[in-house]
Amino acid sequence: RAVPRGAWGAEARARRARTLAGLLRAADLGSFYRCFVSKWPDPESVVLGVHGEAGGAFAGGAEAMRGMPDFVRRMQFLDAAGGLPDGILAKVDRASMGVGLEVRVPLLDHRVVEFAWRLPPPRGVGKPLLRRVLARYVPRALTDRPKMGFSVPIGRWLRGPLRDWAETQLAEDRLRRGGWLDPAPVRRMWRSCLAGGGGDGMRIWCVLMFESWRDTWRIGDA
Repeated sequence: RAVPRGAWGAEARARRARTLAGLLRAADLGSFYRCFVSKWPDPESVVLGVHGEAGGAFAGGAEAMRGMPDFVRRMQFLDAAGGLPDGILAKVDRASMGVGLEVRVPLLDHRVVEFAWRLPPPRGVGKPLLRRVLARYVPRALTDRPKMGFSVPIGRWLRGPLRDWAETQLAEDRLRRGGWLDPAPVRRMWRSCLAGGGGDGMRIWCVLMFESWRDTWRIGDA
């Protein structure tokens, strides 16, 4: 909290610093993992009727994790059971098949997955085996470099062309009628997003997608 918003210039660097701050505050390993995967730092304060901590172990995964004392393995399981099929793989499928590419099927072959799970966690540089295989076919300069991610300018869109739509979806009386989310923290986050808060746009986007889902399926009083 001592560091002002935008102090790093780049929103991604500021978001990483806030993630690190959340990790340092984690009371246990479950909270540590949730800090990586949750957009909202305290979802139980937003969803009405939640008792205790929200976003615990992946539903149905607690039993499967018995006998997994290693925390890295537990995180791998939660990623494989929830984060990958519900997030990254769905997006990669849409983007790649839109141009006729198969980019993930070979890596998801059950034999490859089973082999990967038997490997010890990598130390230092990530994906060492993939890098060694690729080095046989492409210049090392293409693989021996930092990860080059990309993000969608959600915050800028919400402050610009999507602002009126978002304001309608996030209206206090609408959220209250829906009965699912507490309007107060949502509205605070929305005001922070409009003020340029880094990372707040993605949190608000989660709420907007939930509200749009309610609209589509006529759930509650949307």
